[in-house]
Amino acid sequence: MKRLLVLVLVLCFDAMMGVGAWAQQVVVIKGQVLEVKDVENYTYMLLKTDKGDTWVAVSTAPVIKGAAVTIHDAEQMDNFESKVLKKKFSKIFFGKLEQPKLNAAQQAAQVAAAHGEAAKAPVMTDVKVVKASGVDAYTVSELNAKAATLKDKPVTVRAKVVKFSGNIMGKNWVHLRDGSGAAKDGSDDILVTTQESAKVGDVVTVKGVLRTNKDFGAGYVYKVIVEDGKLQK
Repeated sequence: MKRLLVLVLVLCFDAMMGVGAWAQQVVVIKGQVLEVKDVENYTYMLLKTDKGDTWVAVSTAPVIKGAAVTIHDAEQMDNFESKVLKKKFSKIFFGKLEQPKLNAAQQAAQVAAAHGEAAKAPVMTDVKVVKASGVDAYTVSELNAKAATLKDKPVTVRAKVVKFSGNIMGKNWVHLRDGSGAAKDGSDDILVTTQESAKVGDVVTVKGVLRTNKDFGAGYVYKVIVEDGKLQK
């Protein structure tokens, strides 16, 4: 049943991404990431393994160079051509990524990638989202301005997703803007952590708990953040 499911997924993958021939080999692959190529829905990695450099592909994952990774249920495909990457792989393995093992510096790099600076989020000059309704509803600028009063309290905000970073430190990280606030002091942006997914451009209503001075380690302390967010589109 498991192999049948994998086969169905791969056939769908072939239809979207390229063509190739399957070899009957299922393995576990461990190695260090030498190169990363992200495309829609998938992440390609060149790994340095004890058997030589090996290409693998998994569902989209926040992987950085130098990380030690393990790929489970890896199935080999020969002469696979990715139409998106415009590249032909003589041999590549498709599988599932185990949570990468990162050292302290690499963990810090992932935290930085998750949050980044608000200015690094895509610029959207047309953002204008109507405020959510309810007694615990606030605009993005209000969440920033009233953070001390709202600390550890449930809040609701309706805004547009301007940046999404998935599966970093076991969470998805979402930057939201609704047109309120100012870029010069960062009051136009709020960061939300959640287990749910969204994409840039989505207008979502988020319910979560506002935290202040949240310390994730490695020197990353966030003055205002909404945690455990529940997203509704």
